[in-house]
Amino acid sequence: MIPLAEQLRPTSLDNYIGQSHLVGKGAILRNAIESGRIPSMILWGPPGIGKTTLAHIISQTLNRPFHVLSAINAGVKDVRVVIEAAEKEDNAILFIDEIHRFNKSQQDSLLGAVEKGTITLIGATTENPSFEVISALLSRCQVYILKEFGVEELTQLLNIAAKHIKQTQNRTLDIKETEALFRLSGGDARKLLNALELIINISPNEHIVIDNNNVLNVIQKNLAIYDKKGENHYDIISAFIKSMRGSDPNGAVYWLARMIAGGEDPLFIARRMLILAAEDIGNANPNALLLAQACFETIKVIGMPEGRIPLSQTAIYLASSPKSNASYLAIDTALAMVEKYKDLPVPLHLRNAPTKLMKEIGYGKNYQYAHDFENNFVNQEFLPKEIAGQKFYNPGDNIRENEIRKRLKSLWKDKYEY
Repeated sequence: MIPLAEQLRPTSLDNYIGQSHLVGKGAILRNAIESGRIPSMILWGPPGIGKTTLAHIISQTLNRPFHVLSAINAGVKDVRVVIEAAEKEDNAILFIDEIHRFNKSQQDSLLGAVEKGTITLIGATTENPSFEVISALLSRCQVYILKEFGVEELTQLLNIAAKHIKQTQNRTLDIKETEALFRLSGGDARKLLNALELIINISPNEHIVIDNNNVLNVIQKNLAIYDKKGENHYDIISAFIKSMRGSDPNGAVYWLARMIAGGEDPLFIARRMLILAAEDIGNANPNALLLAQACFETIKVIGMPEGRIPLSQTAIYLASSPKSNASYLAIDTALAMVEKYKDLPVPLHLRNAPTKLMKEIGYGKNYQYAHDFENNFVNQEFLPKEIAGQKFYNPGDNIRENEIRKRLKSLWKDKYEY
């Protein structure tokens, strides 16, 4: 029997749910599709939000030859076979699911065909393409970011499913509560429909009540059916990150072991530790970021299974390290200020003055060179006048950042409160 998620897969942009910033009326990707001139592209976003579906819709809308490869089981030979076929076709599209799993040589094999226009590449990935796609290929592709489904999109999908069940099975879904169903889906449309299908298949009634208790009872009793791997990629990495953030090396090592045993990509794990080192430790222990970077590079060199050892060392170090999210909060506060005030002009005294005219109109005037003053410091304004005095960085309460706080307080005692 065809799974419900496949039965409901949309076939046109008009019944495609979500991603209105890309495929809504007048949006950038929709305009490209409707013009018939699409670039090679990388679709980046979490699972179950329509990357594969969008690729199929593009090919159907443009009526082009469509080839599909999965990076899980395809190699350079498979890529070459498709390219040879595409050379005999007109404007062929090659869709590669999980393109982040292609290694460098596999990605290199795509370059010539993409550059010559033999194929239009559509790659789908749940991982940041900046890390996972080689720069030469990335420069030839447009990256489109797809967003996780929210309540509005999930509700729309649920209503479509209810109507479909009524038409195809003559059974009625009485949707009373959606909180549990949406929570279990995690913004993943496929998970939502799989869970709903499980509830429908188990129920003997023609009138099926969907409420929180019913959903939780059915899913918990049939977890092995709902999640056939018995693992949840995103739940486990979340537990791993939160264990390190919570300074529990035991929890961190356990969840690390779960990921290693489950065959998780070690570079994915190392990359998440890099992010945590900057976001949750920061200047409380700057060496954390250095160790995380060293771990990432070491994994590239030695691979697995030996890579489990530096992964464990780094996870334990990060979990045991003092924590501070001050740098993370600082950049988010600054970005909010940029969004509020947009492009404030750079103060004249901070501008470079490479030409005589620029000097004459005041560029660089009254700038004070810090090294000409005692302690290599002079009190001057470095922010636009509209936000002068705004403090973005507030050092955390730990040994290293208390030292930073002490220094900043002595330097800026007349301007900022530290």
